[in-house]
Amino acid sequence: MKAVILAGGLGTRIAEESDTKPKPMVEVGGRPLLWHIMKTYARHGVRDFVICLGYKGYVIKEFFFNYYRHMSDMQIDLRTGDHQILNSQSEDWRITLVDTGADTMTGGRLKRAAKYLDGETFCLTYGDGLADVDIGAEIAAHRCHGKLATVLAVQPPGRFGVLNIDASQHVTSFVEKPKDEIGWINGGFFVLEPGAIDYVKDDATSWEKEPLMKLAEDGQLNAFNHLGFWQPCDTLRDKRELEALWATGKAPWHVW
Repeated sequence: MKAVILAGGLGTRIAEESDTKPKPMVEVGGRPLLWHIMKTYARHGVRDFVICLGYKGYVIKEFFFNYYRHMSDMQIDLRTGDHQILNSQSEDWRITLVDTGADTMTGGRLKRAAKYLDGETFCLTYGDGLADVDIGAEIAAHRCHGKLATVLAVQPPGRFGVLNIDASQHVTSFVEKPKDEIGWINGGFFVLEPGAIDYVKDDATSWEKEPLMKLAEDGQLNAFNHLGFWQPCDTLRDKRELEALWATGKAPWHVW
């Protein structure tokens, strides 16, 4: 099975990092977010990736073009330019890098990548969110219900403590950052049938708007609930939190 990763957005909320590189190349623990996401998929047997490029896509191309050499011991003869790979620690991944346009929306990027999916069931995610999601279980659930789309449903922790106040202005309870403050939301890890792409009109279509709304209306969208770790990397604060978790040596998404 292939996994499509949307990696073409601007990342304006983390401009401190994304001014010089696309957001999926923002590093946590010395490796790009994109690498962490691919390691999660590979842990569950998905090693064939289609990466949708856009803003500064050449940075991602150069990273993977040189990745094999960076992960290998090498011997180089500087007189002739000949070089030899002595051994490699590189992953057994196959990666298709697709230029999907600088201004294309998420649905449009998926539609442009469709020709590389061989008409088969596939995974879809964004290049900026980390989770300890059981990809294998989500794929199995998708195959059981037989609909066009499955979305990971998560309950992110609230950012603030919640006060419950009665009519006399007495605080009856206080809950620090409750996890169910906003209910279930789109966790960004999908399993899709090729027919789901037909819900995308053109480059201007956001996957999160008309396609998902229409899939739900047509009864073609099921949820796969995830109660474990999930966190996007939208801001510098998010990145620092992820870095702190990685530094403990027990980052919850480090499942490989």
